[in-house]
Order: sequence, then structure tokens, then C-alpha cells
Amino acid sequence: MTQSDNPGQGAQMEFRGRMSYGDYLQLDKVLTAQEPLSTAHDELLFIIQHQTSELWMKLAIHEIRSAIVAIREDRLQPAFKMLTRVARIFEQLNSAWDVLRTMTPSEYTQFRGSLGQSSGFQSYQYRAIEFLAGNRNLPMLKPHEHKPEVIAALEEILAGPSLYDEALRLLARQGFDIGAEADRSDWRETRTESEQVLNAWKEVYQDPERYWMLYELAEKLVDFEDYFRRWRFNHVTTVERIIGLKRGTGGTSGVSYLRKMLEVELFPELWKVRTAL
Repeated sequence: MTQSDNPGQGAQMEFRGRMSYGDYLQLDKVLTAQEPLSTAHDELLFIIQHQTSELWMKLAIHEIRSAIVAIREDRLQPAFKMLTRVARIFEQLNSAWDVLRTMTPSEYTQFRGSLGQSSGFQSYQYRAIEFLAGNRNLPMLKPHEHKPEVIAALEEILAGPSLYDEALRLLARQGFDIGAEADRSDWRETRTESEQVLNAWKEVYQDPERYWMLYELAEKLVDFEDYFRRWRFNHVTTVERIIGLKRGTGGTSGVSYLRKMLEVELFPELWKVRTAL
């Protein structure tokens, strides 16, 4: 028996006027936020899977934003910790697909109609993560036009450098020639790959002991994208397992659309430098 199991051993048992565990976590809000629209047993699984994923994404956004600031201020050690946490968050998100895959196609069809036109590609937090990382696909602002506060938040992200932009600016501060990237100021558009940036990363990877901090930053970014790619792949696999090649509820081509997303590279030169070495 632990001390908390026995009121006589000092555990707080009276919470009138005091903050309890449920108060601190606002569990009354969290645990009443699930409102299935059908009587299907598996709809609660579907809702909780996506709500918890959004909570993890909220934390990922917090960590990526903080990492961007830390890199900008040349505080690389804290940035490494934050980026490691982001990778672990996506590892957690990957594990969540395993739970959702316990739902069979016939079980999903029992409540799929209740979703209307709602779809995961409309997640503004997912869009925020892509924008923060550097994939600034501006047409994807459109699904959020009915929410001015969401558009404002995404536009605020687009107005500043992405995570990868800050890594490249750090390269420039360290004396590397990254060409036109050093003078870029229009952050809204997704940047194009650069041979000079590739050569700069190649120099870092050819002498990691000399450029250890930059080398470690590069590997932290690759680690993040590695888990992010796995999350995308698991998403495709889960969708195909449950709905096959049907169109998505949001009107996309479903699996075909998700497969195209697998081709997107967040940090392209960091992947191509492996071939160049």
C-alpha cells in the first residue's frame, strides 16, 4: 500500500476550495468533448483517436515554434531538446494508428455518414505544422476561410521564417555560402531546392567534428521528418485498410491524394546530401 492509498498517511482527501487533479486538467471539458452522432460502437474510438492526435499536434506546434526562436537566437542545445520531443510526439502519433486499425471497414461504414464533409486534411493544426516546417502550400488555406481566427493564425506563421529557413539562416551566419537563400525575405512561398544549400550541408557532413552543432541540428531535422513521413505512410495504410480506394469524406481522392503527400520533402537538401557524400 502506498501513502496515497491510505488517508491516514497524509494524502489530501478533501478538495472543497482546493485544486484537484481534475480541476487542474479541466477534465470536465476534456471528457465531455466526445459527442458521437450515431449509435455505432466504434465512433467513440474514431473521435478520441482524432482528438488526442490534435492534442499531440498542439504540443508539437508549441515545440516547433520554440525551436525556431531558439535557432534564431543561436541557442542550439535547447532547440535540439525541442526537436527531439517533436520526433517523439510523431512516434506517439504513429502508435495511435495501431489503435484505429482495430476498426474494420464494416464497422466504419456504420457511422461514416455522420462525418458529413469533415476530413483530416481540414486540420488547421496539421497545416500549421507543415507551414512551420517549411511546406507552405498556400492553396490549403482555402478550407479555413470560414474561420477568420484560423486564417489569421496561419498567416502569422507564413509571415516569418520556417524551421528550415532558420536552419539555413544559421548556416549563413556561420559563414557558409547559401546563395540567394541568405537574402530571401518572402517567407510565404515554399522555397525551391538550392545547389548551394546542398553544398553547404555537404561541407558540414564531410567534417562533422568541426561543425558538430550544425551536424547535430541537421540530424535532428532529419529525425523529425523521418517520423513525420512514417506518420503520413501509416495514415495512407490505415485509410486504405478501412475504406479501400473510396473518395475521402472531404472530397479528396482518398488514398491517391494521401500517396501524393508522401512525395513532399520538408528538408530536401538534407536528404539529397546523403547521395552527394
